[in-house]
Amino acid sequence: QVQLVESGGGLIQTGGSLRLSCAASGLSFSSYTMAWFLQAPGKEREFVAAITWSAGRTYYVDYADSVKGRFTISRDNAKNTVYLRMNSLKPEDKAVYYCAAARLRSRTPTLSYEYDYWGQGTQVTVSS
Repeated sequence: QVQLVESGGGLIQTGGSLRLSCAASGLSFSSYTMAWFLQAPGKEREFVAAITWSAGRTYYVDYADSVKGRFTISRDNAKNTVYLRMNSLKPEDKAVYYCAAARLRSRTPTLSYEYDYWGQGTQVTVSS
């Protein structure tokens, strides 16, 4: 069955960097949009970034405004893994980060209900 397993979270100081990883199994990885969401305590789950291998030729990426210029999403189809490089971390980035997979569609999905599979999440804590 489908599994998405996140790793790489932890405690980091303001201005530091982390790279999150999500290892996928049980699905045709290259046929899915892969994404990262975050959820802070008491808040809704929010879109962070997504990446699609479009027509087997190039990557299409999308980012939330709050992370543009700081975070980079990438994927390695051969390893069935998606990454999120987070630079210049701020205390407001503190959240549980979730990996998600969505079947391909015409537009990049940015809402939680548009995704078919989810990982268990990994905690990112940024100290001030």
